[in-house]
Amino acid sequence: MISRKSAALGLLAFVLAACGQAEETPAPPSTDAAIEPTTTQPHADASPQVPAPGPGTTRTTPVCLADIETVFTTTSLNSFVLQIEAALARAQAEHGVIPVEAAAEITASAIPASIPHEEINAENAIVRHRMVALLNVWRSRLSPETADYLHYGATTVDIYDSARMLQLRASVFLLIEDLQELEDALIDLAREHRDTPMIGRTLGQHALPITFGKKLSGYIGENRRHIDRLSDLLDRIERSVIMKGAVGSYVGLGDSAMAIEQSFARELGLEPPYLDDWHAARDVFAEYAGVLSLIARSQGRFGQEIFLLQGNDIGEVVERRPVTAVGSSTMPHKNNPSLSEALIQRARIIPRLAEIVADDMNNMFERDNTSRPNSMLGEISIDTENMLSEARRLVQRLDVNEARMRDNLDRTGGWILAQRFVFALSPAMGREAAEEHLRVLAAEARSSGASFYAIAPSDPVIADALPSNEIERLLDPTSYTGLAAPQTDAVIAAALQARTSDPVNECQTP
Repeated sequence: MISRKSAALGLLAFVLAACGQAEETPAPPSTDAAIEPTTTQPHADASPQVPAPGPGTTRTTPVCLADIETVFTTTSLNSFVLQIEAALARAQAEHGVIPVEAAAEITASAIPASIPHEEINAENAIVRHRMVALLNVWRSRLSPETADYLHYGATTVDIYDSARMLQLRASVFLLIEDLQELEDALIDLAREHRDTPMIGRTLGQHALPITFGKKLSGYIGENRRHIDRLSDLLDRIERSVIMKGAVGSYVGLGDSAMAIEQSFARELGLEPPYLDDWHAARDVFAEYAGVLSLIARSQGRFGQEIFLLQGNDIGEVVERRPVTAVGSSTMPHKNNPSLSEALIQRARIIPRLAEIVADDMNNMFERDNTSRPNSMLGEISIDTENMLSEARRLVQRLDVNEARMRDNLDRTGGWILAQRFVFALSPAMGREAAEEHLRVLAAEARSSGASFYAIAPSDPVIADALPSNEIERLLDPTSYTGLAAPQTDAVIAAALQARTSDPVNECQTP
């Protein structure tokens, strides 16, 4: 089995050269349909050339992509396409379908900088098919003998769908890194407030005391499960490169096509691909979008909670903003939420984009392109990374008002401790009788407004069962947080332990 470390070494070798010509235009759809030319603009950074390996070898010089927006540029897509075509040529040479010399020349020429976007766009204006345009420009760099073997027996949909999988793979690694950074920020804040008491709320009502660290530990665990989901999904993405021909039956690829496809995946540093023709299924694309939708909903929940906790009526946290930031054009006193509000909005948009991607599972026959989800895959990926950056910055800028949290513990006048007194009275009078007595006292207090802090010491039933010093101890809400603090420690420890097995994209920084 190929390790993730080995796989990581084979996928992004061409992208460093691609950084020399960044584009803002969206990538072309993964279909055989003609598409319009794109506008190009040069990137300021120069790009070193990537050495070309010989046939039958795997590239071992991966290059890190800085962010997901870069992953989904047309420049990066073209780089993946060149890599895929070169890998296919080496696989075909391995099985005697094309000459080894042709595979070597194709691999050596698969350098993005040598196939300028301007020429691709000019050719595309003539042929109205971007794949054909790229191939025509590339063939002009090859010897006549080798040119005939470029894209030999392949079809556009296989090339672009495989490239899309490589983009999703790169995106998954970057998203895992983003989630790890968010995890670090949450852990730091949870450790700081491991023992900070606050009220726990259920159904919008004050329930029982917890700690702010415990509250954050829930988000740490949720965030960690998203990393697990992406790690699990990575296996299916890495097995989804495909080279099966126009209708998925290997027609045009020769009698050794199934073996060639296996070698093709190995040349990319990946596990053997799925045997079925998944072009019409699109389930891996949909699963990827679905995981991003779950991540977005988690961040929306977090943003909404922080949004509510910093309202004036609660006031337990506040987003720290620059001193020059203006909260309102007419109300100078306001410090309006910003990043928490952004997370709520992202949580409404990203799941909608995921629905569009999932709709593409309703393909017809061997495949169609009615949903055109490719732009959605890029958009949802970029939006998710931006959202995770906002979430991390929100955590890092959060000021916790511990005094207000303590004050809010007393908002019910001590009635949040009724359960505690039920347990304390149960040995003397039985749990049901104790619960009924506290329920009656609470009902009377709802009408009278009486504080439990005042009622408990003077109530004859309670006073008869418990000594005064014990009543005083039980009326301290800060000592009734259960195992919230050690629970926080355990969640943090589990997250950090799990991280040791997170997939790592071991690539070289340009």
